[in-house]
Amino acid sequence: MDQRVKPSPEEIRRARQDNPKLRERELSAQLGISEAELVAAHCGFDTVRVEPRVNDVLTGLEAVGEVMALTRNESAVHEKIGVYDKVVTGNHNAMVLGENIDLRIFPKVWAHGFAVKKRDGGEIRRSLQFFDAAGEAVHKVHLKPASNLYAYQKLVASLESSNQEPTVAILPSAAEGEGDGQGSVASIDDLRDRWSRLTDVHQFFGMLKTLKLSRREATRMVGQDYAWLLDNDAVSAMFHHAAAGEMPIMCFVGNRGCIQIHSGPIKSVKPMGPWINVLDETFHLHLRTDHIHEVWAVRKPTKDGHVTSLEAYDANGDMIIQFFGKRHEGEGEREDWRFLAENLPRIANPTAA
Repeated sequence: MDQRVKPSPEEIRRARQDNPKLRERELSAQLGISEAELVAAHCGFDTVRVEPRVNDVLTGLEAVGEVMALTRNESAVHEKIGVYDKVVTGNHNAMVLGENIDLRIFPKVWAHGFAVKKRDGGEIRRSLQFFDAAGEAVHKVHLKPASNLYAYQKLVASLESSNQEPTVAILPSAAEGEGDGQGSVASIDDLRDRWSRLTDVHQFFGMLKTLKLSRREATRMVGQDYAWLLDNDAVSAMFHHAAAGEMPIMCFVGNRGCIQIHSGPIKSVKPMGPWINVLDETFHLHLRTDHIHEVWAVRKPTKDGHVTSLEAYDANGDMIIQFFGKRHEGEGEREDWRFLAENLPRIANPTAA
């Protein structure tokens, strides 16, 4: 956000009317406001503020049926069509474990929520949109023609906030939670020892927290037997190889409040300018390849043998997107995925961070 005087709700609504084709993220950036402020300005018109009670949202969405779930960060947009099924509630972590919609959610990050009704020609598009304390989008749910409108309206009514003011209080953006290396005294030997003793990929975050290292710092430090740097075009190459071979992959896109996962093959890969797009029936992905600063192949030990991920980072060292070969707990890594990851074009590793 810049230091300009922020526009009033009336001015925001006028700007929205004057720029009907502009995406909310782009318009809010032009106005010097957060996306949450842009949406909040329409409260009392086509928008209702709702309480971001994550567990109630997830269980209520089960009855809504088919929807499109959207999770994004600055550089990637991940969209899945399906139902909110196999919901696991929790105050620190919540999950949706359905066949198509697969989410890992951190409820404490969800600060603001809105039910949005948007007129698009003769159509009315409805969505639930949730934002963090800084006004950044963490997760959105868009209704589809097959959605149960009655169940959706019932859910919105149950979540409706007593505060319907067209403004929202925004806090400074929070630091990433993985550690930034500040105060870390981790040695390469200590990192390699702990890394070598991993038995599950989910232990990785705890290791980083203990050592006070960011994910990318640990990746740069650990050595080429565990992590090696790839050409920045490796992600695009992987997409094309995976699509051609009908190889089932796992694709993770996340932000501080939500991680969304696709598991399965991909088919339609379409580059367009700086974007590479996957345009499949129930999975759409839009990735800004020009935001990719580094791509790493990372090998992590598990009790089922090591698994290999592909990880793309932006210039700030934040992860944009992550890939694995599709596998289930108790299974070894797919040989075709491992072969692909190990044969993507490498470049010389930089000096350890």
